[in-house]
This record gives sequence, C-alpha cells and structure tokens, in this order.
Amino acid sequence: MNCVNIKQRGFFTLLFLTILCTSVRAQNPVPAPAQSGPLALIGGTVHVGDGNVIENGTVLFRDGKLERVSAGGQVPAGYETVDVTDKHIYPGLIALNTQLGLTEIGAVRSTNDQRETGRINPNARALIAFNTDSQVIPTVRSRGVLLAQITPVGGYVSGRSSMVQLDGWNFEDAVVGEDDGVHVNWPRRSSWSWQTRQVSENKDYPEQVDGLVNFMKEAAAYCGTARTGDRLLKLEAMCAAVAGTKNVYLHVDGPREIMHGVQLIKELGGKPVVVGGSDAHLVADFLQREQVPVILSSTQALPNSQDEAIDGPYAKPALLAEAGVDFAISHGGYWEQRNLPFVAGQAVGFGLDYEQAIKAITLTPAKISGIDGAYGSLEAGKSATLIVVAGDVLDMRTSRVEHAFIDGRKVDLDNKQAELYRKFKEKYRRAGK
Repeated sequence: MNCVNIKQRGFFTLLFLTILCTSVRAQNPVPAPAQSGPLALIGGTVHVGDGNVIENGTVLFRDGKLERVSAGGQVPAGYETVDVTDKHIYPGLIALNTQLGLTEIGAVRSTNDQRETGRINPNARALIAFNTDSQVIPTVRSRGVLLAQITPVGGYVSGRSSMVQLDGWNFEDAVVGEDDGVHVNWPRRSSWSWQTRQVSENKDYPEQVDGLVNFMKEAAAYCGTARTGDRLLKLEAMCAAVAGTKNVYLHVDGPREIMHGVQLIKELGGKPVVVGGSDAHLVADFLQREQVPVILSSTQALPNSQDEAIDGPYAKPALLAEAGVDFAISHGGYWEQRNLPFVAGQAVGFGLDYEQAIKAITLTPAKISGIDGAYGSLEAGKSATLIVVAGDVLDMRTSRVEHAFIDGRKVDLDNKQAELYRKFKEKYRRAGK
C-alpha cells in the first residue's frame, strides 16, 4: 500500500511539472551580446544616483563603460546616437535581500532553493543556487531592476549572499559581488500570537544570543590561528565576517534588539548592516552615531504596534534620512521586486526627497554591498548599467522602461507577463470586444 502511494505521488508530481513546463514559454530571452559599438544617449534628464540631476544630458559609453556623463556637449564621431529627449536616465535599480532566482513558485517545494537544513549555515552560498533561467527575472528586469542581492533565509545564520546582474547565462556569468556577507537572524525578545492575541516574552532570548555570540567567538579563534588538519567549513565561512572585511547582515526589527545586536557584533570585530529594521527609526541617532547602514524592509506594510499611525511605515525612510542614517529600500521576496521602484515612490509621497529615494535603490545598495566602484551611479569609468524611462520610474502610472543596458549590453525587456498580455489582447480583439 505504501509503495502504491509513493508511486502515485511520484506520478502526480511528474504530471504537474509536465503541465507547468508545457503551459509557459520554454525559454527566457537570450542574454544580450557584448556592446558592439560606442553609444550616445542625448537630450534626457540624467539622475546620477548620488543626488545630482543633469538636464539635457549626454551619456556616452563604449565597451560597457561610461565615458562621459554631462550636460549637452558634442558627440564624437563614430557614436550611434539615440535621442531620449523628454525621457529620464537612471542607474540600474538594485534589489537587496531577495530570493529572486532562488524561488520560482512559492507553493511548489521543488522550485525553492533558498534555505538549508539546520540553524547555523554560514557556509551555505546562495550564489551557487541562483537560477538565471528563472521566468520571474525578466518580469522584474522590465521594471528597471538590473542587479540583485541573492540572499538565503532560515535558521540563526542563513548563509552568504552575493550580488548578481540579471542577464547572465549562469551564476558564474552573473556574479558581480561574490559572497558579500553573512546573514544572521537575531532572536526576538517577544512575539505576537495570532491565536491568543497577546504579546509573549521569549524566555530563551539570552540563551539564543549567547549561542550566536559563542559561535562567532569560536569562528574568530579558528580564523585567527594557524591551522592544520581538517578544515571546519562553518567556521571558515565566518572568517571574513569576524575580520570585518565582509558585512554581517543583521536581520532584526525591534529597537532594543537592534542596539544589542549591533554592539555585540562590533565588539567581535564585525561590520553590521541592519536588515529589516522596521523600528530602526526609533534608534536612528544610535545608528547614525555608530555609522551602521540599514536595508529597510518594505514600507508597504501595516503598523508594528497599536501606538503607530496607520501611515507610520510609509514615513520611515524620511525619518532615517532626516537623522542622517545611510539606508537602502528593499521589498523582500522574489517576484515582489517588480514593485521596488514604486515602494521608493511611495516614500517620496510621505516626505522623502525624490533624489534620495533614487539613491536608496541605486547608489546606497551598491555601497552597502561593496560594488559601488562599478555600479550604483552614472559616472565616467563605471559600468554602463542604466535604464531609459518614459515617465517617472517611481510612479506606477507613468513608468515605462524603454531601454535597459547591463555593462553596455542592450537587454531584452520582453517577459512572460507581457507575452500573456499580448496573447489575451489579441483574443479579445478577434472577438470584437
């Protein structure tokens, strides 16, 4: 009987995957070839990414590198010229803390590869699980998101994230910032129960924190001495983090937990970055003083407490900016990244300066992840990774990404959702509706 059930389950799993594979387009657009000749974009409004704006801008790039970003000026001979008058040019948007390319269909376990078993997994590398053929990636790319931080989840130490560009043949081809840091999920002091409708104290909080700290101390001791014999991969994977050469991404929300986690990680020699930080604005002065950046979770959320105004989450980016805290805006998940620019746009409606919002999804993410030498802003010598938008990229009503370039390569912006739109538009056209 058990054997029959196993065979039946196997049959239905195979049947489901067969239907899934035959009901969608077989392949994503082919990755773009290398830039074939020098290109000039003229007449557009250039949002540099560092807060500056250039009207009637000229952007020249050759061999994947920006040569000139200026107001007006002559275009040298031999350049292909594209007139983008009345349009806007932005750096490619950067999605942080995402499972894009690690998850395809959330409800189908076999398409999820973002979590390792066990609670302490610093040796887990999200990069090697990154699927460049994910059908979600082109839909996200069509919104202007051209780079992403591929991040593992789960346990106390989830593993290491990496920065990738979103038009590659494989993960080796896509990576632009390998193993940029270790992700640590800090314990909560308390939690809300939907069953009892009450906040309950986490009595194991001191023990859980001690476990994390002791593991990091053990890693520091292992990494700081000459070693012989077998390698201990979990400890070895922490070496860059405890040395402060790579980030410790501290996933934490509560104000007391933020301060506690930051102080302990700094004492151990680590370089903390707060991820989530839904209450980071309550300890903004502390974060500014300690020079700790924040990857802010999506502000499209409900308030954290009964004392917070219904629109409280929307104003958090403006509060962090006012306090002088370096922060990036993220949107979590995987397919949700298609709405990343609109989350930043919502923050503008609640007090954040427009160019600061652009910076929070371009240059600041690049700085946090350590790839700002090549990405994040439009400056001579950097990668020609940029988008041309008809309308405002932060406004879902007017934003239309017309051109996207990654390292100078012109990216195909077609995707599954656009294909379905064309398909059913034609259906109703034929029906005369």
